[in-house]
Amino acid sequence: MDVGRRLLLRGGAALAVLAALPRAVLAAVWPEKAFAATEADAAMSALFGATEAAPSDQITLKVPEIAENGAVVPVTISTTLENVESISIVVENNPRPLAASFEIPAGTLPNVSSRIKMGETSDVVAVVKTQGGIYSATKQVKVTIGGCGG
Repeated sequence: MDVGRRLLLRGGAALAVLAALPRAVLAAVWPEKAFAATEADAAMSALFGATEAAPSDQITLKVPEIAENGAVVPVTISTTLENVESISIVVENNPRPLAASFEIPAGTLPNVSSRIKMGETSDVVAVVKTQGGIYSATKQVKVTIGGCGG
């Protein structure tokens, strides 16, 4: 049996196992209420149990000052904070403010990049949850062409 066929069979077996798992098990850690929230405070509360995060200069948030196309806004977040558990992106003026949330396994470099949609000019907030608290960095992004229905 050649290597390609073995790889195909193993991949098929892995997919069959995943398909057999109940959907509730696969989505158990998905914070549905936080992603469904229509206000930034509600999203923060559902995700972290608090609406405020302490500003931190140990978080680097890279976003463009002006996004020519709100449908594709690059965001990069890194931090030197220790014991990072998650990194989230909140866009305050979006219809659904929680744009992304990443769980950071222990021992992993706390650095994420993504592209988000922005419907209008808004503050973009990087929220970092650590064992010691919730911290944030904020930058305003001006949108010239809307991405969320505009």
